[in-house]
Amino acid sequence: MNDNVILFVDDQQGILRAFERRFRKLFSVRTAESAAEALEILQAEGPFSVIVSDMHMPGMDGIELLSRVKKLYPDMVRIMLTGDSHLKTAIDAVNSGQIFRFLTKPCEPKGLKNALEQAVNQYDLQTAEKELLNKTLKGSVKVLCELLSLANPTAFSRGYRIRDVVVEVAQDLHLERQWQYEIAALMSHIGCITIPDDILKKMYSGVSLTPKELSMKNNHPSVGAKLISKIPRLDHVAVMVKNQIRTFEDLESWAGKELTVEERMGAQLLKAAIDHDILLVKGLGHLGAIKEMQKQKGVYNSDILSILLEKKIHEEPLKIISLNFEDILPGMIADEDILAGNGALIIPRGQEITWSVIQELTNYINHIGIKDPIRVRCRETLE
Repeated sequence: MNDNVILFVDDQQGILRAFERRFRKLFSVRTAESAAEALEILQAEGPFSVIVSDMHMPGMDGIELLSRVKKLYPDMVRIMLTGDSHLKTAIDAVNSGQIFRFLTKPCEPKGLKNALEQAVNQYDLQTAEKELLNKTLKGSVKVLCELLSLANPTAFSRGYRIRDVVVEVAQDLHLERQWQYEIAALMSHIGCITIPDDILKKMYSGVSLTPKELSMKNNHPSVGAKLISKIPRLDHVAVMVKNQIRTFEDLESWAGKELTVEERMGAQLLKAAIDHDILLVKGLGHLGAIKEMQKQKGVYNSDILSILLEKKIHEEPLKIISLNFEDILPGMIADEDILAGNGALIIPRGQEITWSVIQELTNYINHIGIKDPIRVRCRETLE
């Protein structure tokens, strides 16, 4: 028996017992006599590898159950068993629950066994893919962004600041493949590496730009998208980054045409998170930033703004203190530009201080020096 768990759901106990006898030597088997019981089991013990549900059951039917399972546990592979071979039933089941297999009763043991083995293989492929993305691709991108942030902290500080906001909103919206939105946030300003540092400083300090400088600023999403598109599996992320400055109404006008649903949502998340961060840096505060954004009709996705407002992501208790370098800790936020002894910018205001940032500051101290004390923001509990 392998480690894959299969949940069989049917309102007839005799059928469930037959499933247990037939497949318990091949898989770990759990059974439920109703859709409600199946959801309770999944909440307590799941998710499992595969769910096999009867179509017609009292109360919640199989189509609704598998639709809910898809939303709650998207990696679970879903199989429908029914005595109804009507074409419309099959189409409804596939469309609403994205069924892996649709099998009619009575189903030959060999045919069901083959379907279960294929479903388990599908689950293993999905989880292996997810692990590859989470541990390999996403980890590599984080290392790349960390290194680039050391080379050009002005360009990459905003990506680090908006990452947690984007991830949290994506979770509340129950978006699939959330790793894409996290990477899009981290790499949202990668195109800024082509912009001269003096212009970047003007951009982030809110100074008015010349027409030529403004063109550079507006072009950085396209430059970033071209760079990202060269990385395998990041095609959708590249599109999100490319369209990060477009308004909600503009993006929605492309629905079903140039952009996919996840690409539009990713761009809308970036637009809201970046503009929210800009207003925070200007000193408006979290509530003030949201109110200002709500005034701009058609610019932002209202669902995203509502979640931002409810989450109050940036309203955790903070205090501002001035510290010498040796007292700086990871997790603190620079409340002012951190400058080298010769006046060069090392870390811009608003960037989180990580271990790699501390190492960079150590190198500056050993060779050029830095301007002490350093003003930082930190949580009340972080000392």
